[in-house]
Amino acid sequence: MWTGPPGEEKTMEPAVLDAATLEKLISAAVAAPSMLHAQPWRYRLNPDTVTLEVRAAPERGLRQADPMGRALCVSAGAAVCNLRVAVAHFGWEPVVRLLPHRSQPDLLATVGLAVPSYGGVAPHSDGLYDMIWRRPGSRSPFPGRRLPPTELGVFAEAARGDGATLYSAGPEETARLLRLTAEAERRTAEDHREHAATGGRPPREHRAPVDGRRPTAVLESRPTIAVLTTAHDRRADWLRAGQALEHVLLLATAHGIRASLLHQALEWSDLRWALSDGRRAPGHVQMLIRLGPGVSGPGVSGPEAERPTPAGCHPPGAR
Repeated sequence: MWTGPPGEEKTMEPAVLDAATLEKLISAAVAAPSMLHAQPWRYRLNPDTVTLEVRAAPERGLRQADPMGRALCVSAGAAVCNLRVAVAHFGWEPVVRLLPHRSQPDLLATVGLAVPSYGGVAPHSDGLYDMIWRRPGSRSPFPGRRLPPTELGVFAEAARGDGATLYSAGPEETARLLRLTAEAERRTAEDHREHAATGGRPPREHRAPVDGRRPTAVLESRPTIAVLTTAHDRRADWLRAGQALEHVLLLATAHGIRASLLHQALEWSDLRWALSDGRRAPGHVQMLIRLGPGVSGPGVSGPEAERPTPAGCHPPGAR
């Protein structure tokens, strides 16, 4: 990944991209999680620069539940992460630019394909590429075994490389976050009961976590909740949060860890701000990730397997 000084463009040799590889790159991108599986994005290839453009498709978004477009940008950021992984998998160095043109607000990011300048070898990301289609989720209680700090440290390093912060909430904060999540679920259920009684349509779209799964009804007695935050709360920060989120989810799959997103409180403006109250550090909460052991099966690494590290997915220079 390009790591040059801020403001300095990387010189890219023209890549040769065939139709079959392009299809695989786009398939990886659209496999990213999005709210209610809305996939609020479009892709365009600039044939002159061999650069993939990720553009917003607001008509596919949830205008009432996501009026500021935060969830749209988080989803697009996750798609950018998958593109980075796929581009590296096929032998190029991904060069990411966030919001590159102010005159085109729908252009959220570009991902260039650079020929590696360091011995002709792209950053290793094969393990993460395989995880794109194997990322499991669960609404069931996870096993009671706590995650080792080393695992959480790997995920925190990945998020930090993507411009976000990830930390594990302590017992008191976890209880507070779960109370806010429960309140969000209560409000959503009340919305639908009221409008079902009158035969009307709910005032906003049917809410669901950003990965499209329904809220978790029953949790384990001591859940591990990882809090993903950014220093600011602008569109670029939402895009960085989406990249960090998907990066962590892919690594979790590769490490044999199950993940579930708690997005409910983020969909209510007052509850979203309440998520940040009393936190140990400043910042804006972008996602709550419930983590636990339990992934197994073909293609998922076990304790003795070589596991991908965050190095395969970092976007230095992404702006």
